Amino acid sequence: MDYVAALVPPVVMAVFFIALVRVIVKTQGGAAKAKEDAAVDAALARTQTGQGAAASSTEA
Repeated sequence: MDYVAALVPPVVMAVFFIALVRVIVKTQGGAAKAKEDAAVDAALARTQTGQGAAASSTEA
């Protein structure tokens, strides 16, 4: 019975991990994809603008 006690935690974690991956894969795309993509693009634009301004101010 010790082998059952040793195998239960990894099996439970594997099941939860597989369920998490399935949820992530299923929620990709869909109606909210354009909104999420726009939010990511805006965040990237802000960081790139901030890095460009910081680089130009340190060069002077």
